[in-house]
Amino acid sequence: MRPTQTLRGGGDSVPIGKHGKFLGNWGNFGGMKQKGIVTYGIAPNRQNPLAGAAHDAVFNTWRRFSSQVLYWAPPMIAGYYIINWAIERNHYLNSKQGRAEFGGGEE
Repeated sequence: MRPTQTLRGGGDSVPIGKHGKFLGNWGNFGGMKQKGIVTYGIAPNRQNPLAGAAHDAVFNTWRRFSSQVLYWAPPMIAGYYIINWAIERNHYLNSKQGRAEFGGGEE
């Protein structure tokens, strides 16, 4: 004769696993209850996820920009002036005055 589910589970009808072992109550399947774990929660109506976001975005962006500007601004400015000089020089050399001045080739 086979014992009933109530007798196998110890009184309250608890699930028995695939291999006939007690799985545990809800929240602690397969082992003893853990101790020393503390969790905290806050109600959704008490949260303000964007508190100070605009203020922090402005000042954090300025802080990051000011700490990095000297690494990229001087090469960018130098590159702009070099490219601008090369474009103007190319326009001059391909103009009527440039061809008349240098004739066959640039010296």
